[in-house]
Amino acid sequence: MHLTKEEQDMLDGEHGYATQKSMEILTALGDIFGAEKMVPVTSVQIAGVSYHNLGDAGLEFLEDLSQDGKIRVLTTLNPAGMDLENWKNLGISEEFAEKQQKVIDAFSKFGVITTCTCTPYLIGNLPSYGQHIAWSESSAVAFSNSVIGARTNREGGPSALAASLTGRTPSYGLHLTENRQPRITVDFRSNLETPSDFGAAALAIGREVKDKIPLIRGVRKADVDQLKNFSSSFATYSGTAMYNMEGISPERFHEIPEEVVTIEESHLQEAKDFLNDDEEVDFVSIGCPHCSINEIAKIAQLLKDRKVKKETWITTARPVKQIADNVGYTKIIEESGAKFACDTCLAVAPLKGRFRAIATNSAKGCYYGRGSNGFKTKFMTLEKCIQEATS
Repeated sequence: MHLTKEEQDMLDGEHGYATQKSMEILTALGDIFGAEKMVPVTSVQIAGVSYHNLGDAGLEFLEDLSQDGKIRVLTTLNPAGMDLENWKNLGISEEFAEKQQKVIDAFSKFGVITTCTCTPYLIGNLPSYGQHIAWSESSAVAFSNSVIGARTNREGGPSALAASLTGRTPSYGLHLTENRQPRITVDFRSNLETPSDFGAAALAIGREVKDKIPLIRGVRKADVDQLKNFSSSFATYSGTAMYNMEGISPERFHEIPEEVVTIEESHLQEAKDFLNDDEEVDFVSIGCPHCSINEIAKIAQLLKDRKVKKETWITTARPVKQIADNVGYTKIIEESGAKFACDTCLAVAPLKGRFRAIATNSAKGCYYGRGSNGFKTKFMTLEKCIQEATS
């Protein structure tokens, strides 16, 4: 791999211990994937933030590098294992909270903006078309590649941290134009209305295309919340980190893939049936990926003058919650008995054994509810989730 003089100096230790270790990680990664050079990145989003996933070994790694490591580009974090301010009210133990805070403190020493969210594009970490970035969270990676047109592979926590400390990432995979070309055409023949419909559609499409980037034809329109849900589900149930939705994704390709699969209403119903278990719900979670302010406004409207009868979490980024505070949505939602869970989500919080069955409007939430926490799942629209919470 060709390195510039500055990159070689980083590797040789001229910029300190943490930068040297980071460049060692990146050059090793580049060698594995045959990268010819590094590319500068404009932003980073780091996964591996929850102590539930990191453990003591991961915390030690972070504290070791934080002795002299400083970020070079805008960097935010993936969700942590708890709400960093309101963890006690959400049933998190003091022992876990202490370790989780140490993780956040280590990232803070690097200069990272310790906003913990899977939707960094909603809170200011928003790249532009064609920029190279180094993001980790699967739904954010799919969204950035497919909706924004920025370029990123799905980074692991260590490689994303290394990119933030060097401002570089190896040029391979989805950083290269030739690797972003769709390889299969999806002829989509169904109407999509709610974000949940988009999540089910992405599950159905992901099963068919596997690891091939699809050109999806037939989706007439989509808003940010719908594409957020589609991206999270597609990243979960396919083997690739990018799709191209004709007329919606910004990138244009001259060649139409000859291989074609058709997705109809029956495929969507199969996807919804797959996500639904026959179990009484005792936990309702909305916000996987994290809720936008538009979604919170809808939740407030649905919960006005009503009371929830089941544990109900609204997961979102703290800056979005602060907007909700200012316009009065928080007061309405909390008066209903529902709880905000900022900074965290059901995929990375230590929830196993606390609940039996979850209702969610997220296909990705169903996947992690089952896989990480052993929950039975009910897949519903946002409106039906609120109905479930209050019934």
